[in-house]
Amino acid sequence: MYINVAYVDEQNPNLEDLSVPLRINNCGYYRLHTTPMLRTPIPEGRNDYQLLYIAAGKGYFYFKGSKEPTVVSKGNMILFRPREPQVYHYYSVDKTEVYWVHFTGRKVEEYLERYELPHDENVFYTGVSPDYPWIYNQMIRELQIQRVNHEDMINLYMHHIFITINRYIKEGRETKNDTINDIERAAHFFKDNYNKPISIEQYASEHLMSVNWFIHSFKSVMKISPMQYIISLRIAMAKGYLENSMQNISEISNEVGYENSLYFSRLFRKYTGVSPTEYRKRNKSKP
Repeated sequence: MYINVAYVDEQNPNLEDLSVPLRINNCGYYRLHTTPMLRTPIPEGRNDYQLLYIAAGKGYFYFKGSKEPTVVSKGNMILFRPREPQVYHYYSVDKTEVYWVHFTGRKVEEYLERYELPHDENVFYTGVSPDYPWIYNQMIRELQIQRVNHEDMINLYMHHIFITINRYIKEGRETKNDTINDIERAAHFFKDNYNKPISIEQYASEHLMSVNWFIHSFKSVMKISPMQYIISLRIAMAKGYLENSMQNISEISNEVGYENSLYFSRLFRKYTGVSPTEYRKRNKSKP
């Protein structure tokens, strides 16, 4: 088993604090590969809230004193409110990966209502997205390092989770949830590989999607075509290089995925209204 946990206060990890709008008590991650079983038996519940995300595998939850478990698979969130029984377990055979955060505060219920988290259900589907692990890991890191203003930063990440859930809920009313998952995975792939040759046709084929369906679905969810999205990533990165580096235009062109610097310059002007050279003159960071 691998575990990565961080606390605000290790002496008081089960705090109910109504003096602040929102407070994160602790955040963590489990990955079960060798430990046969991991149990969490807290029949009396905790004083704070808990929001779990099943990133892989599944968990077995006994809600409201049930004798039979509810099997919760990846892509689902589980929300426990204060003093609500928390009894669940995971098996290593399922290769389960779980993120969780405990939080408290006088405005928590207001936030849950604003972002449309369920009132009377513990489990709700939010999609298999790399966004959630990333946000949870950021919170874990902030809690472990505790740099200046880390409390504010952690609260921002918690709101990021709420907003991401709400976005999924609202977009899911207009688009099939599986489609959103497919598009989010594509967007993350493009973001990670923006400076490499990317074929939209090849990506769609490798993920068993028709090209037309993929382009239409991507635009429906992201409000921009796949190629426009990739170009926007490249232009944004080029701006950063122009503002903060001494590299010449040809070098920057290669950095963001264009071998032909003349083509890159024309594209940059088309999307920004100015040439890369003019943009650098206007926005170059001063030492």
